[in-house]
Formats: sequence, C-alpha cells, structure tokens
Amino acid sequence: GTDPDRFAEEKARGLTIDLGFAATTLPSGAALSLVDVPGHVRFLKNMLAGVGAVDACLFVVAATEGWKPQSEEHLRILELLGIGHGVIALTKVGPADEDLVDLARLEIIEQVEGTFLEGAAVVATDAPTGLGLDDLRVALDDLVGATPTAMDHGRPRLWVDRAFSAKGAGTVVTGTLSGGALRVDDELAIHPTGTAVRVRSLENHHASHLELPPGSRCAVNLVGAAHDEVVRGDVLVRSDQWHHTTVFDASLQVLERLDHPVSRRGAHVLYLGSGEHPVRMRILGPDALEPGSEGSVRIHLPRPLPLLPGDRFVLRESGRSETVGGGEVLDVDPTEKASAARPDRSVDRVVKERGWVDADELERLTGERRDPDVDRWVVNPEMLHGTLERLRDAVDSVGPLGLELSRLNPFERAVAGLLGDAVIEAGRLVPVGAVDPLADHPFVAALAASPFTPPGPDGVDRGELRELVRRGDLIEVEGIFYSASAIDAAARLAARLLVDDPDGFTVSVFREAAGNTRKHAMPLLSHLDSTGITRRRGDVRIAGPRLPVL
Repeated sequence: GTDPDRFAEEKARGLTIDLGFAATTLPSGAALSLVDVPGHVRFLKNMLAGVGAVDACLFVVAATEGWKPQSEEHLRILELLGIGHGVIALTKVGPADEDLVDLARLEIIEQVEGTFLEGAAVVATDAPTGLGLDDLRVALDDLVGATPTAMDHGRPRLWVDRAFSAKGAGTVVTGTLSGGALRVDDELAIHPTGTAVRVRSLENHHASHLELPPGSRCAVNLVGAAHDEVVRGDVLVRSDQWHHTTVFDASLQVLERLDHPVSRRGAHVLYLGSGEHPVRMRILGPDALEPGSEGSVRIHLPRPLPLLPGDRFVLRESGRSETVGGGEVLDVDPTEKASAARPDRSVDRVVKERGWVDADELERLTGERRDPDVDRWVVNPEMLHGTLERLRDAVDSVGPLGLELSRLNPFERAVAGLLGDAVIEAGRLVPVGAVDPLADHPFVAALAASPFTPPGPDGVDRGELRELVRRGDLIEVEGIFYSASAIDAAARLAARLLVDDPDGFTVSVFREAAGNTRKHAMPLLSHLDSTGITRRRGDVRIAGPRLPVL
C-alpha cells in the first residue's frame, strides 16, 4: 500500500493535513489515481484544492466516530462541484462492535439520502486486518466503470496542486489533467504569471510517458520556470486556447443550512481548480439570495484565470468561516451591464450579445467550435440580416458609381459578396448591370488635351475626382490634377532634356520646353522626383533610376 501522509506532523498526529497522493491497480486491471484530502475543518482549504478536478469520490466515514459535521460539509462541497459518482468506505469496523457498525451504516444511509451518494455502495473495512479491502476494490472497479471518462477537447489544462524541485530534473508540478492530452515538448504557459515553459518529461504513477490523456494524474517536469515561481492554484495551459478573465458570471446555489441570506457584503473566497482567490461578488437581480435558493452572480477575480463555462467552484465567507455555496461558471467575458445580465451557458446568447464573434474567440469563450457564417465570424442572424439590408440601401443610394470597399467597416466588407444585386469591381461595390459613369469622363479628356497646362476641376463632383484618382486616370499633385498621359509625357520630356544636357536641367528650362508656367511646372517636377524619374541636385534635375530610355 501507499501512505499518502507526507509530513512528519501528519504521521505523528494520525491525521491528514495536506494533500496526499496514491495509485492502485484494480482487479479489472484499471489504474486508479487517488487524492487524499484532509477531513478536519481546519484544513478545509487544502481539501478544496484537491477535489477541484476529480471524477468521483471515495467517501470515508469511521465507524468509531460516525457522521460528523465535516462529513456533511464535505458532501455538500462535492455536490456543489458537480461530483456525481462515489463509493462510501465505512472504516475502522474492527475496533467497533457490531451494533455501532450497524448504527453508523444506518446513519450514513440517512445522511446521503437525496444526494449523489444515495444508493452508493457502503463497504465496511478495517485496514489493519484487511477486512473488506477486496470488497472495496471490487466496488471501486464498479465505480470506475460507471464514471464517464474525461473528454479530450484538444485544450489541456492542469491546475497545479504541488510544485517542487526534483534532483537532476528541476521543476516538477503535479495536478489532474483535463480538457486535452499533454505531450513531451509541448509549449505551454503558467498562469497567471504567463511564464512560458516546455514539457521536458511526463510521469503518471511513477512511470514515464511521452503522452498522457485527460483524466490522468500528472507529474510534469518543466523547462523555463523555477519551482519557487510556481504555487498551488497556478494553472498550466496553451495560452492562445483560453480566455483569461478577471470577471465572470455564474450560477450560485446557496446552502440550505445557512442561517442568513447571501449578499455582496462579506469577505468572500472562491475555490476553483486548485486555487483559493479572494473575490468581490454582486448578485444579479435581487439584493440577496436566501438559504437554499439559486441565483446568478458576477464575480471579480484579483488576477486573470483561464476559465470556461461549466467550471465549478465553491464559495466561502472567511469572516464567518463557513461555506456559502457553489456553482457553475456561465459566461467568462460578460458584455452586459450587471443590471441587465441574464447569464446562461447558451452559445447562441453569447453570439447574440456580441453580434459578430470571431470563430476562434467564440471557442475560447464557450468551449464550443462553430463554423463561421461569414468569413471568420459567427454572426447573429438578426445582425447579419440588418447588416445586409443597410449595405443594400447604401449601394442603392449612391447610384451606379457604387461604394468604396475601403470605406466600409470589416463586417460590411465581409458580407459585400453576399449581396445578390451588387458585385465587387475595382475595389467598389456597384449595382449589377450598372454602367460606369466615369467611362470617357470629359474632365479626363480635357486634361489629356492640355497635359502641361491642365484646367481646374470646376464643376466636377469631388467623389468622381477621388474615384478617378484611385483608378489612376488622374494624378493629383499639390492640388493640381494631371492626366496619366501628362505624367508620361513629362517623363519623356525630362529624358530628352537630359540627353541634351546630361549635367541636368533647371526649372526654367523644363518650363520653357513644356510651354507652361511655374505654377504647373513645379508640381510636375515634384512628382517626377518622388517617383524616381528624376533627382534634384541643387537647382537642377538629373536622371533618376526610373528615367525612361528614349
């Protein structure tokens, strides 16, 4: 067997103080990991650190002591954490007489009535003599067969319950793996610090593995962090797969045995995963929740944690040293004001509240993968319909010239291709069958007819000017418009002048050759300089790398 008590004080006092760990192989050959948690109320926070990721429980009641207050509290905590399967071990039956054992059994059956342990096997055992241990192994085998196996969603998360330094290996952390498999050489991060680490090696039940599935007790040898940089309550994840939150909405089931309502007042402490976190809490809706009732709450964490809807927690009030209740995370990134929030685990609600959600972000927020509706977004149907209608109205209002795609927001650009009565042409969304109103535009013709002394754009619509410039039909330099052919002609003129005088030409020489004034010559030369056709050297222009060859 394995003695899970690791500290001298535990062995001397005969009680568990901190978490202990053991493993066994059952008659079926199934391997079982056991986390031994303290029973005494003084060590309740250590108990809570150990039960956050378990699948089922072995509930221990000593025949010599019977059902105790901490038995009741532990049972309620297991229920709050959503544990649904268990076996009850009635221990120390050797020192107890038959009547005491029968009385203890009846008391257990009465106390677990209406809980997940109702109908669970109650196995009488006595460890020193070995009495009932074979029956307990069989009951545990049945328990393993009845307990659902952990699902692999490809998103591993390990809440650290122990960190230490192993000689010759370095930092080792332990915990119960959930959400996905871990492999040697995986790149992970420790949160909330965000320290990047790599998995050097993996162990389960003292055996090395290259990969461990979810549900495994893991000892993970890490590269990249010292053992004193990792503490119980930290969590090991792939950062980009999780939403790290400091505020979440949740359900809260208040324990019936409380003698007062629960409100936002109080020094509340949240137990989630393997961690203990002081939190601020607001009741959503009423001012308080009565004992035995259930409601919604908004919880503010002191540091960001990678959470997911469905995560379970226990809430205690440190001032009264009592367990208040517990519940389930519903929304890891609430967008509604607390006064209007109505949280649940519906993915459709998350999409509706946001309208447009990146599919990868939606998976981080909800744990559910949905195919995008438009481009990379999952879209609320009402929002999608509204966006399409607004875009259709906008296209109709601007006429055949259409809308510039660059002026649309990302969502409008994403749905532009879904409009059946509009098409994308040359960076614009135009009505189907529309005749290009800028074809053979008279202003372009006027500029081409007078390339070096262009007329002003009097009477020309500014939107049409912008579109002609965007198309490259016009070039605007210092507020003056030139035709594209004028720029080409100016480049050829500069090339001829440099053939005549390779040392360069002045502005006046260019102006006289172009037959224009300084007003039109200077912008042309400035454009030639900026495009590499010419270069300015003092008062003259010389050949640039893009000067055309005559």
